[in-house]
Amino acid sequence: MDVLSGIRVLDLTNVLSGPFATVHLALLGAEVVKIENPRDGDLARKLGASPELNRRLLGTSFLAQNANKKSVTINLKDERGKDIFRRLVPTADVLVENFRPGVMNRLGLGYESLKELNPRLIYCAISGFGQTGPDADRPAYDQIIQGLSGVMAVNGDERLNPLRCGFPVCDTVGGLNAAFAVTAALFHRERTGEGQFIDVALLDSVMPLLGWVAANWLLAGQPPVLLGNDNFTAAPSGTFATQDGHINIAANKQEQWEAVAEEIGMPELKDDPRFRERDERKKNRAELNRILESRLREKPTAFWIRVLNARGVPAGEILSLQDALEQPQIRHRGSLATVTDPELGALRLFTLTAKLEKTPGALRTPPPRLSEHTEEILGELGYDREELEKLRQEGVV
Repeated sequence: MDVLSGIRVLDLTNVLSGPFATVHLALLGAEVVKIENPRDGDLARKLGASPELNRRLLGTSFLAQNANKKSVTINLKDERGKDIFRRLVPTADVLVENFRPGVMNRLGLGYESLKELNPRLIYCAISGFGQTGPDADRPAYDQIIQGLSGVMAVNGDERLNPLRCGFPVCDTVGGLNAAFAVTAALFHRERTGEGQFIDVALLDSVMPLLGWVAANWLLAGQPPVLLGNDNFTAAPSGTFATQDGHINIAANKQEQWEAVAEEIGMPELKDDPRFRERDERKKNRAELNRILESRLREKPTAFWIRVLNARGVPAGEILSLQDALEQPQIRHRGSLATVTDPELGALRLFTLTAKLEKTPGALRTPPPRLSEHTEEILGELGYDREELEKLRQEGVV
Protein backbone atom coordinates (compact mmCIF):
# COMPACT_ATOMS: atom_id res chain seq x y z
CA MET A 1 0.00 0.00 0.00
CA ASP A 2 1.26 3.49 -0.86
CA VAL A 3 1.78 5.86 2.04
CA LEU A 4 -0.98 8.25 0.88
CA SER A 5 -3.37 5.57 -0.38
CA GLY A 6 -6.95 6.58 0.42
CA ILE A 7 -6.17 10.30 0.52
CA ARG A 8 -8.08 12.44 -1.99
CA VAL A 9 -6.61 15.76 -3.11
CA LEU A 10 -8.61 18.40 -4.98
CA ASP A 11 -5.99 20.09 -7.14
CA LEU A 12 -7.03 23.56 -8.33
CA THR A 13 -3.49 24.53 -9.32
CA ASN A 14 -2.01 25.71 -12.59
CA VAL A 15 1.35 25.86 -14.38
CA LEU A 16 4.17 24.74 -12.03
CA SER A 17 4.38 25.39 -8.28
CA GLY A 18 1.03 23.80 -7.44
CA PRO A 19 1.18 20.93 -9.96
CA PHE A 20 4.72 20.16 -8.75
CA ALA A 21 3.36 19.86 -5.20
CA THR A 22 0.43 17.67 -6.14
CA VAL A 23 2.36 15.36 -8.46
CA HIS A 24 4.50 14.39 -5.48
CA LEU A 25 1.37 13.63 -3.48
CA ALA A 26 0.13 11.58 -6.44
CA LEU A 27 3.40 9.65 -6.66
CA LEU A 28 3.00 8.84 -2.95
CA GLY A 29 -0.35 7.27 -3.75
CA ALA A 30 -2.91 10.03 -3.19
CA GLU A 31 -5.87 10.26 -5.56
CA VAL A 32 -5.28 13.70 -7.07
CA VAL A 33 -8.35 15.10 -8.80
CA LYS A 34 -7.30 18.03 -10.95
CA ILE A 35 -10.10 20.61 -11.22
CA GLU A 36 -9.74 22.52 -14.51
CA ASN A 37 -11.77 25.12 -16.36
CA PRO A 38 -13.82 23.48 -19.14
CA ARG A 39 -12.54 25.74 -21.92
CA ASP A 40 -8.82 24.89 -22.05
CA GLY A 41 -7.76 23.72 -18.60
CA ASP A 42 -4.39 24.31 -16.97
CA LEU A 43 -2.31 26.92 -18.82
CA ALA A 44 0.60 24.45 -18.84
CA ARG A 45 -1.38 22.37 -21.36
CA LYS A 46 -0.35 25.02 -23.91
CA LEU A 47 3.28 25.36 -22.80
CA GLY A 48 6.28 23.43 -24.07
CA ALA A 49 8.67 22.84 -26.93
CA SER A 50 6.17 21.07 -29.22
CA PRO A 51 3.58 23.32 -30.92
CA GLU A 52 1.63 20.21 -31.93
CA LEU A 53 1.32 19.01 -28.32
CA ASN A 54 0.42 22.52 -27.21
CA ARG A 55 -2.44 22.57 -29.72
CA ARG A 56 -3.65 19.24 -28.34
CA LEU A 57 -3.57 20.65 -24.78
CA LEU A 58 -0.81 18.21 -23.91
CA GLY A 59 2.16 20.57 -23.75
CA THR A 60 5.39 19.12 -22.37
CA SER A 61 5.16 21.47 -19.38
CA PHE A 62 1.84 19.84 -18.49
CA LEU A 63 3.04 16.30 -19.15
CA ALA A 64 6.02 16.82 -16.83
CA GLN A 65 3.97 17.55 -13.68
CA ASN A 66 0.63 15.78 -14.01
CA ALA A 67 1.05 12.01 -14.17
CA ASN A 68 -1.02 9.89 -11.77
CA LYS A 69 -3.77 12.55 -11.72
CA LYS A 70 -7.40 12.66 -12.80
CA SER A 71 -8.92 15.61 -14.70
CA VAL A 72 -12.37 16.97 -13.91
CA THR A 73 -13.68 20.15 -15.51
CA ILE A 74 -15.84 22.54 -13.47
CA ASN A 75 -16.58 26.19 -14.22
CA LEU A 76 -16.12 27.76 -10.78
CA LYS A 77 -17.50 31.08 -12.00
CA ASP A 78 -20.89 29.47 -12.63
CA GLU A 79 -23.15 28.99 -9.60
CA ARG A 80 -23.99 25.46 -10.74
CA GLY A 81 -20.29 24.72 -10.97
CA LYS A 82 -19.74 26.05 -7.47
CA ASP A 83 -22.52 23.79 -6.21
CA ILE A 84 -20.87 20.78 -7.83
CA PHE A 85 -17.53 21.73 -6.30
CA ARG A 86 -19.09 22.14 -2.84
CA ARG A 87 -20.46 18.61 -3.15
CA LEU A 88 -16.95 17.37 -3.90
CA VAL A 89 -15.34 19.05 -0.88
CA PRO A 90 -16.71 16.62 1.75
CA THR A 91 -15.15 13.74 -0.20
CA ALA A 92 -11.67 15.28 -0.05
CA ASP A 93 -8.85 15.25 2.48
CA VAL A 94 -6.74 18.00 0.91
CA LEU A 95 -7.29 21.01 -1.34
CA VAL A 96 -4.38 22.76 -3.04
CA GLU A 97 -4.70 26.02 -5.01
CA ASN A 98 -2.25 28.60 -6.33
CA PHE A 99 -4.51 31.51 -7.22
CA ARG A 100 -3.62 35.01 -6.14
CA PRO A 101 -4.76 35.69 -2.57
CA GLY A 102 -8.44 36.51 -2.35
CA VAL A 103 -9.60 34.73 -5.53
CA MET A 104 -11.14 31.75 -3.76
CA ASN A 105 -12.83 34.00 -1.20
CA ARG A 106 -14.37 36.10 -3.97
CA LEU A 107 -15.71 32.89 -5.50
CA GLY A 108 -17.25 32.00 -2.15
CA LEU A 109 -14.94 28.99 -1.92
CA GLY A 110 -12.35 30.15 0.60
CA TYR A 111 -11.12 28.05 3.50
CA GLU A 112 -13.52 29.52 6.06
CA SER A 113 -16.55 28.52 3.99
CA LEU A 114 -15.20 25.13 2.89
CA LYS A 115 -14.22 24.01 6.38
CA GLU A 116 -17.90 24.31 7.31
CA LEU A 117 -18.53 21.57 4.75
CA ASN A 118 -15.50 19.53 5.81
CA PRO A 119 -13.83 20.38 9.15
CA ARG A 120 -11.08 17.82 8.46
CA LEU A 121 -10.08 19.54 5.22
CA ILE A 122 -6.43 20.52 4.80
CA TYR A 123 -6.39 23.60 2.58
CA CYS A 124 -3.04 24.64 1.07
CA ALA A 125 -2.77 28.01 -0.70
CA ILE A 126 0.40 28.67 -2.71
CA SER A 127 1.19 32.20 -3.89
CA GLY A 128 4.12 34.40 -4.73
CA PHE A 129 4.20 36.39 -1.49
CA GLY A 130 1.80 34.61 0.85
CA GLN A 131 -1.68 35.51 2.03
CA THR A 132 -0.57 38.39 4.28
CA GLY A 133 1.87 41.29 4.23
CA PRO A 134 2.39 44.45 2.14
CA ASP A 135 3.12 42.49 -1.06
CA ALA A 136 0.44 39.81 -0.72
CA ASP A 137 -1.66 41.15 -3.61
CA ARG A 138 1.24 41.59 -6.06
CA PRO A 139 1.31 39.32 -9.13
CA ALA A 140 4.34 37.05 -9.35
CA TYR A 141 6.05 34.44 -11.47
CA ASP A 142 9.27 32.59 -10.76
CA GLN A 143 11.39 35.26 -12.49
CA ILE A 144 10.02 37.96 -10.18
CA ILE A 145 10.68 35.90 -7.06
CA GLN A 146 14.21 35.06 -8.21
CA GLY A 147 14.91 38.78 -8.36
CA LEU A 148 13.29 39.66 -5.04
CA SER A 149 14.81 36.73 -3.12
CA GLY A 150 18.45 37.58 -3.83
CA VAL A 151 18.90 34.48 -6.02
CA MET A 152 19.76 36.52 -9.12
CA ALA A 153 22.05 38.82 -7.13
CA VAL A 154 24.31 35.99 -5.92
CA ASN A 155 24.58 34.20 -9.28
CA GLY A 156 27.19 34.91 -11.95
CA ASP A 157 30.37 36.94 -11.69
CA GLU A 158 31.49 40.51 -12.35
CA ARG A 159 30.95 39.96 -16.09
CA LEU A 160 27.39 38.64 -15.83
CA ASN A 161 25.26 39.69 -12.91
CA PRO A 162 22.40 39.66 -12.05
CA LEU A 163 21.88 36.18 -13.44
CA ARG A 164 18.72 34.09 -13.44
CA CYS A 165 18.91 30.45 -12.39
CA GLY A 166 18.44 28.32 -15.52
CA PHE A 167 15.23 26.66 -14.36
CA PRO A 168 12.23 27.85 -12.27
CA VAL A 169 13.83 27.17 -8.90
CA CYS A 170 11.34 29.25 -6.89
CA ASP A 171 8.30 27.48 -8.35
CA THR A 172 9.78 24.03 -7.84
CA VAL A 173 11.01 24.55 -4.29
CA GLY A 174 7.70 26.25 -3.46
CA GLY A 175 5.92 23.13 -4.70
CA LEU A 176 8.13 20.86 -2.62
CA ASN A 177 7.54 23.07 0.42
CA ALA A 178 3.79 22.78 -0.11
CA ALA A 179 3.92 18.98 -0.46
CA PHE A 180 6.03 18.78 2.71
CA ALA A 181 3.54 20.98 4.59
CA VAL A 182 0.55 18.95 3.39
CA THR A 183 2.06 15.67 4.56
CA ALA A 184 2.87 17.26 7.95
CA ALA A 185 -0.72 18.50 8.21
CA LEU A 186 -2.03 15.02 7.38
CA PHE A 187 0.09 13.63 10.22
CA HIS A 188 -1.31 16.27 12.57
CA ARG A 189 -4.85 15.39 11.49
CA GLU A 190 -4.14 11.70 12.09
CA ARG A 191 -3.31 12.53 15.71
CA THR A 192 -5.96 15.21 16.38
CA GLY A 193 -8.69 14.93 13.75
CA GLU A 194 -8.16 18.59 12.86
CA GLY A 195 -7.86 20.06 9.38
CA GLN A 196 -6.02 23.33 8.89
CA PHE A 197 -5.08 26.15 6.53
CA ILE A 198 -1.55 26.20 5.02
CA ASP A 199 -0.09 29.41 3.58
CA VAL A 200 2.94 28.79 1.30
CA ALA A 201 4.78 31.68 -0.35
CA LEU A 202 7.34 31.17 -3.10
CA LEU A 203 9.42 34.01 -1.64
CA ASP A 204 9.44 32.40 1.81
CA SER A 205 10.22 29.00 0.31
CA VAL A 206 13.30 29.90 -1.71
CA MET A 207 15.09 32.24 0.68
CA PRO A 208 16.19 29.54 3.17
CA LEU A 209 18.05 27.92 0.26
CA LEU A 210 20.40 30.88 0.52
CA GLY A 211 21.13 29.79 4.09
CA TRP A 212 24.95 29.81 4.10
CA VAL A 213 25.16 32.91 1.91
CA ALA A 214 22.61 34.73 4.07
CA ALA A 215 24.30 33.61 7.29
CA ASN A 216 27.58 35.18 6.18
CA TRP A 217 25.76 38.52 6.04
CA LEU A 218 23.39 38.11 8.98
CA LEU A 219 25.94 36.68 11.40
CA ALA A 220 29.33 37.86 10.13
CA GLY A 221 28.56 41.02 8.15
CA GLN A 222 30.07 39.57 4.97
CA PRO A 223 28.10 40.42 1.78
CA PRO A 224 28.03 37.87 -1.06
CA VAL A 225 31.07 37.77 -3.32
CA LEU A 226 30.46 37.04 -7.00
CA LEU A 227 32.63 34.02 -7.78
CA GLY A 228 30.88 32.48 -10.77
CA ASN A 229 31.58 28.75 -10.69
CA ASP A 230 33.81 28.91 -7.60
CA ASN A 231 32.59 27.85 -4.16
CA PHE A 232 32.87 30.70 -1.66
CA THR A 233 33.49 28.34 1.28
CA ALA A 234 36.72 26.76 0.04
CA ALA A 235 39.51 26.70 -2.54
CA PRO A 236 40.24 24.99 -4.79
CA SER A 237 36.55 24.33 -5.28
CA GLY A 238 35.02 25.17 -8.63
CA THR A 239 35.18 24.53 -12.37
CA PHE A 240 38.49 24.12 -14.19
CA ALA A 241 39.57 23.64 -17.80
CA THR A 242 41.16 20.32 -18.79
CA GLN A 243 42.73 19.00 -21.98
CA ASP A 244 39.35 18.10 -23.47
CA GLY A 245 36.76 20.13 -21.58
CA HIS A 246 36.01 21.04 -17.97
CA ILE A 247 35.95 19.42 -14.56
CA ASN A 248 34.36 20.27 -11.23
CA ILE A 249 36.70 19.82 -8.26
CA ALA A 250 35.59 20.37 -4.65
CA ALA A 251 38.63 20.07 -2.39
CA ASN A 252 36.81 21.42 0.64
CA LYS A 253 38.87 19.62 3.29
CA GLN A 254 42.54 20.20 4.02
CA GLU A 255 43.47 16.60 3.18
CA GLN A 256 41.61 16.89 -0.12
CA TRP A 257 43.54 20.01 -1.07
CA GLU A 258 46.80 18.27 -0.23
CA ALA A 259 45.79 15.28 -2.39
CA VAL A 260 45.10 17.64 -5.32
CA ALA A 261 48.53 19.23 -4.96
CA GLU A 262 50.14 15.80 -4.99
CA GLU A 263 48.14 14.45 -7.93
CA ILE A 264 48.98 17.41 -10.19
CA GLY A 265 52.64 16.85 -9.39
CA MET A 266 53.14 19.99 -7.30
CA PRO A 267 53.37 18.82 -3.67
CA GLU A 268 55.34 21.97 -2.81
CA LEU A 269 52.09 23.94 -3.01
CA LYS A 270 51.05 22.37 0.29
CA ASP A 271 53.71 24.42 2.10
CA ASP A 272 53.38 27.59 0.03
CA PRO A 273 52.27 30.30 2.50
CA ARG A 274 49.73 31.53 -0.07
CA PHE A 275 47.97 28.17 -0.09
CA ARG A 276 48.83 26.39 3.16
CA GLU A 277 45.59 27.25 4.99
CA ARG A 278 41.99 27.43 3.80
CA ASP A 279 41.54 31.19 4.32
CA GLU A 280 44.83 31.93 2.54
CA ARG A 281 43.79 29.77 -0.39
CA LYS A 282 40.49 31.64 -0.60
CA LYS A 283 42.34 34.97 -0.50
CA ASN A 284 44.67 33.84 -3.30
CA ARG A 285 42.05 31.89 -5.23
CA ALA A 286 42.76 33.47 -8.65
CA GLU A 287 46.45 32.60 -8.56
CA LEU A 288 45.77 29.09 -7.24
CA ASN A 289 43.21 28.45 -9.99
CA ARG A 290 45.69 29.64 -12.62
CA ILE A 291 48.36 27.23 -11.36
CA LEU A 292 45.95 24.31 -11.17
CA GLU A 293 44.57 24.85 -14.65
CA SER A 294 48.07 24.95 -16.13
CA ARG A 295 48.48 21.34 -14.95
CA LEU A 296 44.88 20.16 -15.44
CA ARG A 297 45.04 21.16 -19.12
CA GLU A 298 47.76 18.55 -19.67
CA LYS A 299 45.38 15.58 -19.41
CA PRO A 300 41.73 14.77 -20.19
CA THR A 301 38.84 15.14 -17.77
CA ALA A 302 38.34 11.38 -17.32
CA PHE A 303 41.93 10.95 -16.12
CA TRP A 304 41.61 13.63 -13.45
CA ILE A 305 38.26 12.31 -12.24
CA ARG A 306 39.73 8.84 -11.81
CA VAL A 307 42.86 9.84 -9.91
CA LEU A 308 41.18 12.48 -7.75
CA ASN A 309 38.20 10.31 -6.82
CA ALA A 310 40.65 7.54 -5.90
CA ARG A 311 42.20 9.95 -3.38
CA GLY A 312 38.81 10.89 -1.91
CA VAL A 313 38.59 14.23 -3.72
CA PRO A 314 35.09 14.93 -5.14
CA ALA A 315 35.48 15.55 -8.88
CA GLY A 316 33.13 15.16 -11.82
CA GLU A 317 32.22 16.06 -15.37
CA ILE A 318 29.96 18.93 -16.35
CA LEU A 319 27.30 17.14 -18.35
CA SER A 320 24.78 18.43 -20.83
CA LEU A 321 21.18 17.91 -19.78
CA GLN A 322 20.87 15.14 -22.36
CA ASP A 323 23.90 13.30 -20.98
CA ALA A 324 22.83 13.89 -17.38
CA LEU A 325 19.47 12.21 -18.03
CA GLU A 326 21.16 9.15 -19.57
CA GLN A 327 24.00 8.63 -17.09
CA PRO A 328 24.20 5.14 -15.56
CA GLN A 329 23.65 6.36 -12.00
CA ILE A 330 20.32 7.97 -12.89
CA ARG A 331 19.24 4.83 -14.73
CA HIS A 332 20.26 2.65 -11.80
CA ARG A 333 18.38 4.81 -9.31
CA GLY A 334 15.20 4.79 -11.39
CA SER A 335 14.80 8.56 -11.20
CA LEU A 336 12.97 8.42 -14.53
CA ALA A 337 10.22 5.94 -15.28
CA THR A 338 8.15 5.18 -18.35
CA VAL A 339 4.37 5.34 -18.53
CA THR A 340 2.37 4.59 -21.67
CA ASP A 341 -0.07 7.10 -23.11
CA PRO A 342 -2.66 5.61 -25.51
CA GLU A 343 -1.85 8.17 -28.22
CA LEU A 344 1.61 9.52 -27.42
CA GLY A 345 3.17 6.17 -26.58
CA ALA A 346 5.96 5.83 -24.02
CA LEU A 347 6.51 8.92 -21.85
CA ARG A 348 9.69 9.17 -19.78
CA LEU A 349 8.95 11.22 -16.69
CA PHE A 350 10.51 11.78 -13.31
CA THR A 351 9.12 9.63 -10.55
CA LEU A 352 9.49 9.79 -6.77
CA THR A 353 13.21 10.21 -6.11
CA ALA A 354 13.13 9.56 -2.35
CA LYS A 355 13.48 5.79 -1.98
CA LEU A 356 10.98 4.68 0.67
CA GLU A 357 11.65 1.06 1.59
CA LYS A 358 8.11 0.08 2.61
CA THR A 359 6.00 2.51 0.55
CA PRO A 360 8.07 3.44 -2.51
CA GLY A 361 5.38 5.10 -4.63
CA ALA A 362 5.25 4.74 -8.39
CA LEU A 363 4.47 6.36 -11.74
CA ARG A 364 1.29 4.56 -12.78
CA THR A 365 -0.87 6.55 -15.18
CA PRO A 366 -0.13 9.14 -17.87
CA PRO A 367 -1.17 12.78 -17.52
CA PRO A 368 -4.91 13.01 -18.20
CA ARG A 369 -6.76 14.49 -21.14
CA LEU A 370 -8.83 17.52 -20.26
CA SER A 371 -12.05 16.37 -18.50
CA GLU A 372 -11.07 12.71 -18.89
CA HIS A 373 -12.46 11.75 -15.47
CA THR A 374 -15.39 14.14 -15.11
CA GLU A 375 -18.00 11.43 -15.64
CA GLU A 376 -16.25 9.07 -13.20
CA ILE A 377 -15.79 11.54 -10.34
CA LEU A 378 -19.07 13.41 -10.67
CA GLY A 379 -20.88 10.13 -11.21
CA GLU A 380 -19.86 9.26 -7.65
CA LEU A 381 -21.89 12.30 -6.56
CA GLY A 382 -24.99 11.03 -8.36
CA TYR A 383 -24.78 12.92 -11.66
CA ASP A 384 -25.82 10.71 -14.56
CA ARG A 385 -24.53 10.87 -18.11
CA GLU A 386 -27.53 12.83 -19.39
CA GLU A 387 -27.15 15.51 -16.69
CA LEU A 388 -23.44 15.82 -17.34
CA GLU A 389 -23.93 16.17 -21.07
CA LYS A 390 -26.40 19.00 -20.49
CA LEU A 391 -23.98 20.69 -18.07
CA ARG A 392 -21.17 20.23 -20.59
CA GLN A 393 -23.17 21.88 -23.37
CA GLU A 394 -23.88 24.81 -21.06
CA GLY A 395 -20.21 25.26 -20.18
CA VAL A 396 -20.55 24.18 -16.55
CA VAL A 397 -18.35 21.07 -16.77
